[in-house]
Amino acid sequence: MSELFEAVDALVASRAPLPSAEERKRLRQAHGLTLDDVAGALKVRRATVSGWESVKKPVEPRGPEREAYARLLSKLAELYPAPAAVPGPVSAMLTAEPAPAERTLPTGPVSDAVRVVAPEPENTRTATPAPATSPKPPTSATPPGQATRRPARTAGSTSPSRRPGVKRTAPPGRPADGTDPRFENGPLAVVDVEDGQVLAYCTGGLVLDVPAKSIPALVEWTLKEAGLGQPRLSGPGKDADPLLVLTEAALQRYGLPVTLTDEERLAGRIQESHKVVKQLTRTDWKLTKRGFGPWARIYRPAQGSERTCVQLCIPSWHALDTRHWGAAAQLPPADLARVLGVYASRVMTPRGSTAVTGLELMTALHPPTRASEPDADGKRHSEHNPGSLGKDPVDCAPCEAPDGHPLLADLPRFHVRGPGEKLFEEAYDWARPLTDAECTRRHLVGIDVNMAFAAGANGLIVGLGAPTHVKRPVFDPKLPGAWLVDLSHVDLSRVKAGKDTWVELDAGLLPSPFTPNGDRPEGPAWYATPTVAYAVELGYDVRPIEAYVRYENGRYLDGWYNRLRDAYLATMADLGVRADMEPADFLAAMNGYREHDPQLAIVVSAIKATVKGGLGKLRERPRGEGWRPGEPWRALSRPTWRPDIRAAVISRTRINLHRKIVKHAAFTGQYPVAILSDCVVYATDGTSPLDFLPYRDGKPLPGGFKLGVNPGLVKWEGTQEVLWGEGVREQFDAPELNLARYIKDGTVTDTDTGE
Repeated sequence: MSELFEAVDALVASRAPLPSAEERKRLRQAHGLTLDDVAGALKVRRATVSGWESVKKPVEPRGPEREAYARLLSKLAELYPAPAAVPGPVSAMLTAEPAPAERTLPTGPVSDAVRVVAPEPENTRTATPAPATSPKPPTSATPPGQATRRPARTAGSTSPSRRPGVKRTAPPGRPADGTDPRFENGPLAVVDVEDGQVLAYCTGGLVLDVPAKSIPALVEWTLKEAGLGQPRLSGPGKDADPLLVLTEAALQRYGLPVTLTDEERLAGRIQESHKVVKQLTRTDWKLTKRGFGPWARIYRPAQGSERTCVQLCIPSWHALDTRHWGAAAQLPPADLARVLGVYASRVMTPRGSTAVTGLELMTALHPPTRASEPDADGKRHSEHNPGSLGKDPVDCAPCEAPDGHPLLADLPRFHVRGPGEKLFEEAYDWARPLTDAECTRRHLVGIDVNMAFAAGANGLIVGLGAPTHVKRPVFDPKLPGAWLVDLSHVDLSRVKAGKDTWVELDAGLLPSPFTPNGDRPEGPAWYATPTVAYAVELGYDVRPIEAYVRYENGRYLDGWYNRLRDAYLATMADLGVRADMEPADFLAAMNGYREHDPQLAIVVSAIKATVKGGLGKLRERPRGEGWRPGEPWRALSRPTWRPDIRAAVISRTRINLHRKIVKHAAFTGQYPVAILSDCVVYATDGTSPLDFLPYRDGKPLPGGFKLGVNPGLVKWEGTQEVLWGEGVREQFDAPELNLARYIKDGTVTDTDTGE
């Protein structure tokens, strides 16, 4: 009989309506659970749980996960019943616009004070009152030196709207909202001036009154009273310094220029004689070698574990590159705080440009040192953190060195290194003329690989230490390094597709996987490990002449990839594009997803730029005047200056793409007409990727292209007519003009073609 009762209970649970998306989120947060906590317990992805809580477009769980999720919500509802309406007088007190003398709030610990915020856009943090605690009434004054909390104003608002939030319960030792109590007000604040009052717009809609009258006082206030910062991303790491974003009004208030002069812009800083720099010097604050620029760092030498550094971001000095941050610099303070706050919570607090932040994220996840075990005297010491790049830079191999590197100082001045001297692993830039059959097609359709370089980094074994030079080595696909080997014998007209299976292809319609321009190599050349391993995978022998290999190695980029992947997928899910969508639904969701929430679309752009920029920083070239070839430049002193890691990621990304192209060609007989980095163009009669990508019963070709939002899957890039492509090539007399560069909107300029 008990089995029958259990079956009935399961049947009822499978049909019982679940709480609303808002209630699901409230219950989770009331118990101090993160999205990752719930996802781990139910064995689903984080983005799936986020979709269940999406207010604008909630996703209903299905199958056994629904029963488990319903049980979780039921248990939480017993612990945290829905709050009752606040009685009349108290309700009026919390919702009515106060008189001027009543605008301040108690400023003890946040859990003991009413936290007043503006209604947030959906899919952001929501503060919901729990019934067990009553808010304290506002007081008429704030103790001197303490921060005053105000409601935020967002774009289009004329007066602050208020919503009370009170203390929520959480497991012992864990803050109710999962944040570190030291950083109760979030990682950053946008500082603005309104009606003569300096305000700090924080994440979550919170606004603080700022009493500081100067930049040194602002730094002191930030470190001692603002409650800003972000916990470390790994055990041996360091907490993130608080970030202040200064609006134009704030710059004027604190005596800084709204814009930089041409001279200052080229130097990347204001002059050391500026009065604000002198103020900092007089009060014993220091600036880094980069000076007071768009991303200034103001600090004092560390005293124990005390935080003594604040970073400034100045949008009007072009701190937020429009190529990556769009129009973020023009957003109202509350909206800018939201954009940067989402990025900070999902990636990390910005440390500079997206490229700088991408590189800093690697170090934050794998700090170079850690505390040792206690010695005989009970003391701990700093030691190398296994799996990191260490604290000291290592020399690259000569073949890995870019032109102008000190290792190449003895080369003749105008010597041009060929493939036998230089490792040249770069992304594709290849195109070919259309065949007669392709000219009869109606359209050119471009597909683009999502987060291609991030996917290339996933699971990749890279060197951690210095290279070792080896003569006549036996190739090892698991050993990272650079290999001098002749791959000119690899024939793409016949390649291995299985243990004993070979397929015939039209090699004339395929790019070589071994060169960025797609040309077949003519002799020995330097290649990264993934490129040589692919030649073996295609069924051909390789016999390296020499190599620079790294015996100390590991999957250094895995945590970096996971962090950025999760940030990308979570933000795309907030924009209505989920990982579990069917191909047609995915294409529909991608059409106009940026208009769904333009601010979150900015975050997506910044996340993608963080991937590419961070990898680019691994081989940063000299910048500024005064450098001469053969001399060292600043980036060489970093342990994260690692051109070998960059080369390995690009090599693997290009090989991943070529492997899919070969699978597609072998199965469909279709070949690409142009490739640019992670974009591939095919000639087809239809206008959609679904018109030429093979799907059977909703399943894609194994090992081929698959539509979806996950890194490594593809999306639609653009469609143009075949006649457009032929016309452009004829107009510029360029039969192999790379049409992938223009497939998105069809615009071609003289600058692009070199005319």
